[in-house]
Amino acid sequence: MSELDEAWGLALAEAEAQARAEGRADLSDYLALRTANDFLRSVGTDWLLTTFTNMAGEANRVGASLKLSRVDPHRFKIANTTLVGPQLNLENGLRNLTVEVGWPRTPRDGFIKGGGLACAQIRHLGMKSSSEELRLILDPAGTPRWITQESDDLFRELHEADIRRHLAILLDHSRRPQSTL
Repeated sequence: MSELDEAWGLALAEAEAQARAEGRADLSDYLALRTANDFLRSVGTDWLLTTFTNMAGEANRVGASLKLSRVDPHRFKIANTTLVGPQLNLENGLRNLTVEVGWPRTPRDGFIKGGGLACAQIRHLGMKSSSEELRLILDPAGTPRWITQESDDLFRELHEADIRRHLAILLDHSRRPQSTL
């Protein structure tokens, strides 16, 4: 968590306490929800990026030569929504895997369809069919889960095995990126 994130969290907590003290239950409830959602976003983002980073480290320990870099904050779009959050880049020679995670920060950024807390893209440079868009949701037990939409009414949860599959695609020298010529 960055110093700015910590300062933001403290400011929200102070605003919530002040709203409660002034009897503004509506505002204090909103700020409490905002704080809870920010916490869930943080947990979901950390899990996704840490899992990719740890698995890339495992691959490097057994002979891969992946280069990792991170950009934070990073702005990107999914459909008509602008999202802000961290970006993780993994490079294997000319091959590139990018993991972008974010959520809208201002009203003009748009919204996440389906009540999601955050969105992510796992993009393989030159291999669009191997890329995925994810949405962070709460399951019925209140646990954050990354899901991908398979069809109009079919969703699939992202697991560590899916992340291993993405890294295998990045490391697979027999699969060359498709030419765009």
